[in-house]
Amino acid sequence: MKLLVTGLNHKTAPVEVRERLAFDGPKLESGIEALLRLDGVSGGVILSTCNRVEVYLTVQDPERSIPLMKRFLSEFHSIKPESLEDALYFYSGSEGVRHLFRVASSLDSMVVGEPQILGQLKDAFDFALRKKATDVYLNKLMKKAISVAKRVRTETRIAENAVSISYAAVELAKKIFADLETKTFMLLGAGEMAELAVRHLITNGVRDVRVANRTYERGVELAREFCGRAVRFEEFKDELVNTDIIICSTGAPDYVLFKSDMKRIMKERKNRSVFIIDISVPRNVDPAINELDNVYLYDVDDLQEVVDSNMLERRKEAEKAEAIVEEEVEKFLRWETSLDAVPVIVALRQRAEEIKSEELKRLFNRLGGLDERQKRLIETSFTAVVNRLIHPPTVALKEDAEARDSLIVLIRRLYGINGDEEE
Repeated sequence: MKLLVTGLNHKTAPVEVRERLAFDGPKLESGIEALLRLDGVSGGVILSTCNRVEVYLTVQDPERSIPLMKRFLSEFHSIKPESLEDALYFYSGSEGVRHLFRVASSLDSMVVGEPQILGQLKDAFDFALRKKATDVYLNKLMKKAISVAKRVRTETRIAENAVSISYAAVELAKKIFADLETKTFMLLGAGEMAELAVRHLITNGVRDVRVANRTYERGVELAREFCGRAVRFEEFKDELVNTDIIICSTGAPDYVLFKSDMKRIMKERKNRSVFIIDISVPRNVDPAINELDNVYLYDVDDLQEVVDSNMLERRKEAEKAEAIVEEEVEKFLRWETSLDAVPVIVALRQRAEEIKSEELKRLFNRLGGLDERQKRLIETSFTAVVNRLIHPPTVALKEDAEARDSLIVLIRRLYGINGDEEE
């Protein structure tokens, strides 16, 4: 059996096309069942995320299966075939193996190094296993892909640097404050990026959350969502005396926090450190605040610089990850080619056992009068001789990839093994 990968992703198709091809809910189960009914398919795994839809199949003939997959996706999702023509990609053989390993290792993701894809691949594989949709080849391939991804994360720093504005804010906060769990936080305003940063902060330990919004009701709503408390907007400066981290995104046309305000606040705080992130455009926090001791103010451009620097670091780590993937692809392909020798190894063992049985029967008839213990001793000796004789050709078939085809022909000829019977 051969590997065929069929799919589309964020690079080849817009979100509206990816949405229509998603295997979500009951579609995943019915999709797996329908795939296994296709001619020439012996196993399948469906990976369906917001950024990609990919089907991994073991098939008899990849070239013959490509038009079948085009038709399957079109008919299953009720989409005109022509709308998929430029979106779909197909990989087979070593290209398919390499693609899967890169996907699992997050080298093909929209954000290189993001951790979610590995969990999604594990879930897709587990689902296929529960539905008995995989075969020996796919099981080996998927387990290998997961181990390759783990190796990439262990041996590189591909996932260590923040590459989103919201998460970069959290990484900076962690550098300024060793323990986020003991720090108080205020969300000033309610921009989407700021809200995402709040979620990251909470994930990283922040517990004491206050929300100040010009619309108090919206502030109450967000505070409830973040398990915090709402503060009236006109009172937020008084609250800053007891606030360590501030994310500002009010949408106001001018500054809402000035140097004079912060100077008074820092005096009341006894100069304890404050971290302020101004994600607003135009800025809502007076840049002169940065002149004050122990006040760390970053705007969206500062955060973008951090992201750009981290992206450069991730690209360097991605090069190391690509080298690991290539090494693992070679290992897997060596295992894959060794499968060609399995039928011959089995047939060689069977032929040896047949010869052993014939010779034992002839010997026992000739000697006569042997008890069961004597027969077992003789049979054990014959088995040892057979094992020693077939061990060298068996090892050569498994390990000598370059000479394997010639060895298969030679062994079949020498031992009278009929290839058709083996298959």
